[in-house]
Amino acid sequence: MYSRKCLNEVTLFSAVPGKVICEMKVEEEHTNKMGTLHGGLIATLVDSISTVALLLSERGAPGVSVDMNITYMSPAKMGEDILITAHILKQGKTLAFTSVDLTNKVTGKLIAQGRHTKHLGN
Repeated sequence: MYSRKCLNEVTLFSAVPGKVICEMKVEEEHTNKMGTLHGGLIATLVDSISTVALLLSERGAPGVSVDMNITYMSPAKMGEDILITAHILKQGKTLAFTSVDLTNKVTGKLIAQGRHTKHLGN
């Protein structure tokens, strides 16, 4: 449904070990029939931005998805700016656990929260 092209709209805001913050303006191509940020794109953002956090960690391994879940809490409308904050919760020998919050940049309201587990290999 969504190509990597949609990630061209995402800007890296800050990055420190274990945490990455990006921002994005919700444009028409990001929305569903109701004019709000599409759930599939939210899943893509959770997947992609958590992987960036892992790539920027000391280990630098992207891993392979094992589990991902997303809780959708409020809509993001076209024209709104959102922040995507990824945290590495734990990075072990073979698994990494991340959490990603999507929030409205102006109000701070939580749009969605995702958890992403990745297998890092040996």
